[in-house]
Amino acid sequence: MDSGRLGDMLVGAAGNVAGTVVDPRKGLSQLRSAISGRALVTVAAGLIIGFLVARSRRRA
Repeated sequence: MDSGRLGDMLVGAAGNVAGTVVDPRKGLSQLRSAISGRALVTVAAGLIIGFLVARSRRRA
């Protein structure tokens, strides 16, 4: 996957999440239609990796 496309996908997903905070009803429907399965897996993997890194730094 092209790294530029990955960045665009993540920024788009973050923008949709920000829109969900402002208008939850419209934002959630837009978020469901915008995120593909692959994007969802990528974002979930990023969150898990971030959590594990933060957890390991906290213990050290």
